Amino acid sequence: MIGRLNHVAIAVPDLEAASAQYRTMLGADVGAPQDEPDHGVTVVFINLPNTKIELLYPLGEGSPIQGFLDKNPSGGIHHVCYEVDDILAARDHLQKEGARVLGNGEPKIGAHGKPVLFLHPKDFNGCLVELEQV
Repeated sequence: MIGRLNHVAIAVPDLEAASAQYRTMLGADVGAPQDEPDHGVTVVFINLPNTKIELLYPLGEGSPIQGFLDKNPSGGIHHVCYEVDDILAARDHLQKEGARVLGNGEPKIGAHGKPVLFLHPKDFNGCLVELEQV
């Protein structure tokens, strides 16, 4: 059901410093920051030949990333994102198998302008999983 790895998301305490580190130290293709108010984050995508890294920084009060950074002040891996062809079919299959979809179970539009869902980390070995329809 899942396709390729779309991205690995890393929560960071300083978005500019993290972006500069990838750009200068690693020579990566670093995109511009983009605010995603529906998700409470500002994101920067780092384009790699085979996938992307998504840097996450809190946006506004109540950002879910702020809670993560409070527990992990240096930042860290927040989630992995896999591509799916049909997000509703994937959701229905996963729920039938006992997986919990976060939120109200309906896809939201993600940073790539495509529908996304998040799956409870307790159902996936402690890893928050994002599904993105391609």
